[in-house]
Amino acid sequence: MKIKDKYFYKTFFSLFFVVALQNLIVFSVNLADSIMLGSYSEIAMSGVSLANQIQFLLQMFVNGAANGLVVISSQYWGKKHLEPIKKVFSAAFMAGMLMSTVLMAVVLITPTGVLGILSDESAIVAEGARYIKVMAFTYIIFAVTNILIALMRSIEAVKIGFYTSVLALIFNVSLNYVLIFGKFGFPEMGVIGAAVATLISRVVEFIAVVVYVFIIDKRLKLRVKDIFSLEKSYMKDYMKAGLPLIGSGGSWGVAMTVQTAIIGRLGAAAIGANAVAAPIFQVVSVLYTSSGNASSVLIGKTVGENDIPRVKKYAVKLQIMYIIIGLLSCVSLLLCRDAIISFYDITADTAALAATFINILSITVIGSSYEAPCLCGIVSGGGDTKFVFKNDILFMWCMVLPLSFLSAFVFNWPVAVTFFILKSDQITKCLVAIPKVNRFKWIKVLTREEQTA
Repeated sequence: MKIKDKYFYKTFFSLFFVVALQNLIVFSVNLADSIMLGSYSEIAMSGVSLANQIQFLLQMFVNGAANGLVVISSQYWGKKHLEPIKKVFSAAFMAGMLMSTVLMAVVLITPTGVLGILSDESAIVAEGARYIKVMAFTYIIFAVTNILIALMRSIEAVKIGFYTSVLALIFNVSLNYVLIFGKFGFPEMGVIGAAVATLISRVVEFIAVVVYVFIIDKRLKLRVKDIFSLEKSYMKDYMKAGLPLIGSGGSWGVAMTVQTAIIGRLGAAAIGANAVAAPIFQVVSVLYTSSGNASSVLIGKTVGENDIPRVKKYAVKLQIMYIIIGLLSCVSLLLCRDAIISFYDITADTAALAATFINILSITVIGSSYEAPCLCGIVSGGGDTKFVFKNDILFMWCMVLPLSFLSAFVFNWPVAVTFFILKSDQITKCLVAIPKVNRFKWIKVLTREEQTA
């Protein structure tokens, strides 16, 4: 049993730390845009914050498609059946391409119209529209890159995601400095410079991932022809397990966009405060999202090995670690709050409201750190992907959004109260996560037994 315990901790933490560093760097790309533009112009920063909500929406859809791939492929990986993994990847690849292409087309057709849904501040929307017209060309690249990284994660090859994210961050920060402020003879481009810098960094990241997956990797030995090796049976398997996760991710992304739209109508100070608080929270949230990603692979692989007693034991151990991660996230937010706010050239009212927002997030992140990896990591990784979708719909669309709308526009409660209501589901979902995980009815085999390696 001690050997298996050692395997558990080694596998979980090796996955967790690498994925956490990767996610931290991915979010730091947007944070770099926000901070550098915050020292350039508050309006520019707020406009980019709106545009990044559309990027977040895409990210949630793509994460759903990627997680569907991981849930099934990690079970096949546990069985050491590699060919089915390639066929499931083909289905996930097509799903990611479809979603990113549609969103890119919508944004390019009406950038001002899309951002106008999120805010009625015309100056902020105009700056955001300038930024997003360039960023739209990163959407397909972003989707393909992340599907490929998820494929590697499902077979426990996680370091490539970290290395390529470091590369993207270096390019992004360097080019931001040059293009936003007009250094080394380049023109001062403001938000356009930030967008161009991100586009170039995404292209570099994409090239690096493609080279690794198709040329360097020796585990899966993926070939270009495998992208198009769709088979009806595997497509059905992917749709059955992946569609609920795509729906959950998409629902969450749309809900966050609606939340931004609500905050965007509470005044410029609220928009600016959210522009400061949101990226900081996203960076801290990598701890619990990464624990969920690591748990999904670990649980899925163990289910594939058909060692159900060990799956149950792992689920109990993981919950303890989630609580510890939540407390560490809370402390991290509080410790970095004032230092981060000081980087921004914002008004005193905006700074005070940003501090309040971060205080609220430091409380709700404890709940997020438990319920999100429990449901999106353990439950989904164990094969029950439909539950997460149903749970998100219930809490977000039937509770949080209606109550926050009433708070903001009917009762006219303070902005901080509305913001707390918007984040309250992160605590109430824990009441569902605890019994769901510990009843162990989420363990489902998603693989086809007749396949061979």
